[in-house]
Amino acid sequence: MIATRRLAAILAADVAGYSRLMEADEEGTLERLKALRAEVIDPKIAEHHGRVVKTTGDGMLVEFASVVDAVRCAVEVQQAMPERNTDVAADNRIELRIGINLGDVIVEGDDLYGDGVNIAARIEALADAGGVFVSNTVHDHVRDRLPFVFEDLGEQQVKNIARPVRVYRVRATLTHPAASAPGSPLSRIAGEGAERQRREAGEGNPALPLPDKPSIAVLPFANMSGDPEQEYFADGMVEEIITALSRIRWLFVIARNSTFTYKGQAVDVKRVGRELGVRYVLEGSVRKGGNRVRITAQLIDATTGAHLWADRFDGLLEDVFELQDKVAISVAGIIEPTLRQSEIDRARRKRPDSLDAYDLYLRALPSVFIPMPEDADKALPLLGKAIELEPDYAAAHAIIAWCHEVRYLRGGMQEETRLAALHHARLAIAGGDDAAALATAGFVVAVCGRDYEAALAAFDRSFALSSSSALALGLSSIVRAWKGDDAIAVEHGNRALRLSPFDPLTYLPYVGLAYAHFAAGRFEETVAAASLATQSNPRFSVPQILHAAALGSLDRSEDAKTVVQRLIELQPGLTVATAILSARYVDPKNIAALENALRRAGLPDG
Repeated sequence: MIATRRLAAILAADVAGYSRLMEADEEGTLERLKALRAEVIDPKIAEHHGRVVKTTGDGMLVEFASVVDAVRCAVEVQQAMPERNTDVAADNRIELRIGINLGDVIVEGDDLYGDGVNIAARIEALADAGGVFVSNTVHDHVRDRLPFVFEDLGEQQVKNIARPVRVYRVRATLTHPAASAPGSPLSRIAGEGAERQRREAGEGNPALPLPDKPSIAVLPFANMSGDPEQEYFADGMVEEIITALSRIRWLFVIARNSTFTYKGQAVDVKRVGRELGVRYVLEGSVRKGGNRVRITAQLIDATTGAHLWADRFDGLLEDVFELQDKVAISVAGIIEPTLRQSEIDRARRKRPDSLDAYDLYLRALPSVFIPMPEDADKALPLLGKAIELEPDYAAAHAIIAWCHEVRYLRGGMQEETRLAALHHARLAIAGGDDAAALATAGFVVAVCGRDYEAALAAFDRSFALSSSSALALGLSSIVRAWKGDDAIAVEHGNRALRLSPFDPLTYLPYVGLAYAHFAAGRFEETVAAASLATQSNPRFSVPQILHAAALGSLDRSEDAKTVVQRLIELQPGLTVATAILSARYVDPKNIAALENALRRAGLPDG
């Protein structure tokens, strides 16, 4: 028989802990494995045009002509596994490990041989239970074609392969770590653009479980004003309604930045409910004309598609905030008919008296959360005008404080900038009834004043006002990690990710997780969290500092060198001495560890 060669995507899979499962229940394990193949694995292979080359007890080798099909198939199989294991004890679950390689293979009849096959098998052996690991060649071909996150695990030396193989862990969308497991593998939703692309392609995700209390997502309202310049007004309207709903303690509210990934799309509310893990969806429109405004809204049960409520609210422009509260209160009343009036009243909060100040605040927000000095410089003039018009506007003072904190840490460490940050933070805290403002100001007090008790008091007040603030939880995660409360930092970081799964600000909780893991000596977890933070915000230097430090601690010098190079390109002139200034660890041992790790990573001393 003449052997030929061809390029192929090879998927290798086996059952983690197969010998243990067989020893415990041989017949039951075989029956469940046969059912799994017949009901899930084989149909998925056929759907994605794969060919089973061979099976070996618990393992199998599959060939695909398309590497994209191979990765899709692997991810979809793994996504189907939790449902099959729902009622199975942890020790008895069938969990798969999958490895994929793209390479040249030798073909003899129906069988395949060669390094292309061997590398797939070696990568599969490295994989976690429930995981999909791929080689660098796979990553290079699919990274821009699939809405998944690829976590770089570095070069791995594998058996009988002369050169190291760079390996990536595939993170499928909408996979969240358990909040109770500080060392659990981290997952991340792919970027907003990839998420839009996935939805437009009509691809679904596994449903997130519903929370143990009423839950809602407020979709972007349509701008019916006929003026594209008024988009910011419609968007601001939705943000205010979300904030009002978030102040109702019994309500689980998805954050604005996740729901806004659906903006401009024709959406199926049932799919939105599944993807965001909510029972109710609110959608509507805003029409602004002259000095009048009209808000229309309808509340839908996402589990059934039934319309529960719809209404229209008309009024003068100066009454816009009262109209927003009416919408929020009406929705609350539908969800919980027996709601006490005192809880309804929690949906009300003080508003800036001047709509002009409010407009300026809305216009500043897109430049605020990068956070790098050049962006802060764009926002500050708008915010300065807002507080000239409305001196007691707590939300504007908080964002001004944030901008000065960014300029202080990454713009020269000027004392006058630090004092300006603290001045506006204290004014925001004195305002007292805006959850996001309290959290933002509390963070600034921790960074610029090192007053952690005042910062935590501000966070506590923020949580009392809104238990659904992903921003507050993300910032709290960072400050808790600095203070040494690692377990709380991880809990708050994971809660923030659950509340706002599509949030462009997810870099904040991931930074909090990275700080907590680094302090606890969990460097692999630090690498994962810092990588995901950087994917969320590539222009933010802090997660890349933590990434480099973790790699230095792991003695992964080549990987560390790459991160350090990117870091210096982002922030020219950065040294070990200036890099550690961003970390506000209370324990000097953590600062010393970070400093030594950055030096080992190759960052210049300066």
